[in-house]
Amino acid sequence: METTTIISSKEAMRLEEMYGAHNYHPLPVVLSRGEGVYVWDVEGKQYFDFLSAYSAVNQGHCHPRIVDALIDQAKTLTLTSRAFYSDTLGVYEKYMTAYFGYDKILPMNTGAEGDETALKLCRKWAYEKKGIPQNEAKIIVCENNFHGRTITVISLSTDPDARNGFGPYTPGFITIPYNDLEALEDTLADPNVAGFLVEPIQGEAGVYVPDEGYLTRAYELCKEKNVLFIADEVQTGIARTGKLLACDHENVRPDILILGKALSGGVYPVSAVLADDEIMLTIKPGQHGSTFGGNPLACKVAIAALDVVKDENLAENAARLGEIFRAELGKIDSPMIEKIRGKGLLNAIVIKPGSGKSAWDVCLKMAENGLLAKPTHDHIIRYAPPLVINEEQILEAVSIIKRSILSFE
Repeated sequence: METTTIISSKEAMRLEEMYGAHNYHPLPVVLSRGEGVYVWDVEGKQYFDFLSAYSAVNQGHCHPRIVDALIDQAKTLTLTSRAFYSDTLGVYEKYMTAYFGYDKILPMNTGAEGDETALKLCRKWAYEKKGIPQNEAKIIVCENNFHGRTITVISLSTDPDARNGFGPYTPGFITIPYNDLEALEDTLADPNVAGFLVEPIQGEAGVYVPDEGYLTRAYELCKEKNVLFIADEVQTGIARTGKLLACDHENVRPDILILGKALSGGVYPVSAVLADDEIMLTIKPGQHGSTFGGNPLACKVAIAALDVVKDENLAENAARLGEIFRAELGKIDSPMIEKIRGKGLLNAIVIKPGSGKSAWDVCLKMAENGLLAKPTHDHIIRYAPPLVINEEQILEAVSIIKRSILSFE
């Protein structure tokens, strides 16, 4: 007879500390189960999940349609590699290109791989189509960006924790301030600029929403100089901000679109880069790939995950409940709160410096009261619940946030 070993929170944390690399600093909560907007720790305490695995679980924890797709395909065929065709990949590619409106997709596994793929595509296009001299292509990036943690991606980061101690860095990037059209226009004067890589909303930086019209004008400036507009929608995409893509708020269609996280509903690592033929077909066989990219399991899971987004109107739900959430947070009367910002169900509270408490302190108190969120930097708390949340749950969550913040006064 099978027995289930029940591990305590204390023991689970001890094991991670002893045997795992110390590259994360988690909240002291040990989760063992999830369903919809809720997670439970090993002792059985229930929490609202207001991180959604950094927006990977937009469809809610363990969505039955996505899990069923995973199980069904796992029993049939999981991996062929791209050495052979499969009966799932072409179907998935047709589905994705129709869903997002591009000629081609290049499937990968993680968001960071998606960014790396987009950077390679941009450089290849620069040499083969734009005519930039070999090894002289430059790509513009923004201060306080977050595109992953590979060597190349940290080379374009301004976060000292991500960057320091990992040099030498990959060259070919120009950093400008985010939400600064004048800086972008000045930098685009360089004829060797091939692309502009940007997050429509900077999530890891603290949910920085740019000025209205920023994306539209940035795209126009890129077009004037024959420069590719590359949108990293790994966190902001798949309905998180109240539209399918955050770029959709300004009707901007990126030349290269990077997706990940909620592309699988958090069930399996799936990412994708989408572009039209002029860009995508510059990469030839042998020049880029991944053993697991586009595997049958990933294909079936991603289709199910995107079907859920459409069928359950998750973008519309995020837009409506995001307005309610920010309005209710705005009613919390506390000198600790400096600012509330966000779009859809990607939001943040900025804790006022000098208030005596950090974002970490507030997150610990919220966890005690039954809601999980995570600080991004010392003074910002990001709130990103699964998009299947309803109005009653949103209001209950706000009451927990309010009670937690006011407890410090």
